[in-house]
Amino acid sequence: MSLYYDAVTILTGEEQRGSLKSRIYGSKSGLKSKPAHLYALISECAKYDTFLREVIEKSQILEHEPKVTPLLSLLLLHDHFFAKGGIAASASHPLRQAVERHKARLQAEFTKARLRKRCGTVEDLKRVLAEGKVGINFNSVSQPRWVRVNTLKSSVSAQSRSTFAGYSKVQKIGNVAGAGWGNAFCTDEHVPDLIAVPPDASLVKTKAYLDGELILQDKASCFPAHLLLGNDNEFTGDVIDGCAAPGNKTTHAAAILRSRSPKDGKRKHRIFACERDGRRSEILQTMVDKAGATNVHVLPKQDFLALDPNDEQFRNVSHLLLDPSCSGSGIVGREDIPKFDLPIKSQPKAQPPKGPNASKKRKHESITTAEEQSPPEEDEQPNASTTKDPERLAKLAGLQSKIVEHAFAFTAATRITYSTCSLHEEENEAVDLQPGGLREWPHRGKSGSGNVDSGHTLSEEELEGCIRCYPGDEQGTMGFFVVCFVRDRPGSENGQVSSGGMALDDHDDAGSAGEAEDDWDGFSD
Repeated sequence: MSLYYDAVTILTGEEQRGSLKSRIYGSKSGLKSKPAHLYALISECAKYDTFLREVIEKSQILEHEPKVTPLLSLLLLHDHFFAKGGIAASASHPLRQAVERHKARLQAEFTKARLRKRCGTVEDLKRVLAEGKVGINFNSVSQPRWVRVNTLKSSVSAQSRSTFAGYSKVQKIGNVAGAGWGNAFCTDEHVPDLIAVPPDASLVKTKAYLDGELILQDKASCFPAHLLLGNDNEFTGDVIDGCAAPGNKTTHAAAILRSRSPKDGKRKHRIFACERDGRRSEILQTMVDKAGATNVHVLPKQDFLALDPNDEQFRNVSHLLLDPSCSGSGIVGREDIPKFDLPIKSQPKAQPPKGPNASKKRKHESITTAEEQSPPEEDEQPNASTTKDPERLAKLAGLQSKIVEHAFAFTAATRITYSTCSLHEEENEAVDLQPGGLREWPHRGKSGSGNVDSGHTLSEEELEGCIRCYPGDEQGTMGFFVVCFVRDRPGSENGQVSSGGMALDDHDDAGSAGEAEDDWDGFSD
């Protein structure tokens, strides 16, 4: 039963900033439930909240069960009606008993509400309700669910024959995310080993996911490793992931490097993964182990800024991947904190007053009662992903610039990627202006910014070195920014830049939920 209390803590606790994943995985509230179970309960319940509210209010369970709060009732009734195992609690638990006492009335109201939706079965109802929630943000464009096949353990062809055997292959992402296509999947045209599936596809219980053969990772989040290593046939050194947890980008880089490792037993490429937070270091190590990334060396509780570039173990580091904490303004869809449509507990009717002034009192009390019965307005809390806080952005940008500058101190480095899941120029193009070594690190790419009133000016060449992704467009990614710095070769005047083999159109292609960091209050991976 701690599952439901933990879910309430996540949704109503003091940790109000960050995506749903960041609140769950970064929570310091002593949660007892597994993070994956919490995430599934909250995100699934958000699909059916309005429907469940109707059932709850019609059944009047809140009036009869004072210990069941409106939010708890949504979570409990979601599992009661939609979860295969029902409410995750023993039959003797008070909250489960509170629901069971009204089982007949609840079922009757549920059936009535389902029929009003013209749904013959519960499965039909789930489909209709889920479709009604699709695209509620970002111009009503549905985001597909992106799945990276972990080539350390499997391949796209193997997964096509097993996990996705019941899926039909389509050519366009829009056909995956759009309604009416059922189980469809699409292989990505930009990033190898990446597959798009419908947003409601359930993969977390599949054997492939549990065994680490599939990794749920947004397409845009795959860009940094692919841009850093994807087409560098001359790669000979080691890699540092400076801000590694939870490890999606780290294991992606590991998979790319594994295919390059010599088969004659000579020295293999290594990845040093830094994570300064102890708890997140444990998550990173778990992710690395699950993915089978044996070439990754996790440096627990290691702040990247504290690394000594002259340390002997880093003398062969030629590539660095930097994805520091950011505002998370590009995080969208299922990553965002859902706002539940809470049921309202009806107030008892006021008794008619008696006496000579009854009429006047009755009029006054009827107004008071009406106000009490009105649904309370929701607090207009700013969305942590989209609200622009100049002071916070300045703090984040300062840290981000320090991280990029520190990476330049690794003398053997030839490439560095810097990325954020932010839409704000202050954290993206403006950070590129900060390092003194920018002139020695020319780059190219695409950028859709330039109209942000931030006081920063970038040349056409600098803008060409920036790749942007925007949520809600036909590419189906979250908001993201990535740039690749390439060190000039000796004798080169202008330097060289590679896009990692990706063919990109303007700002349409490029994207953790991220974890909240106490010191700089941002997101990463």
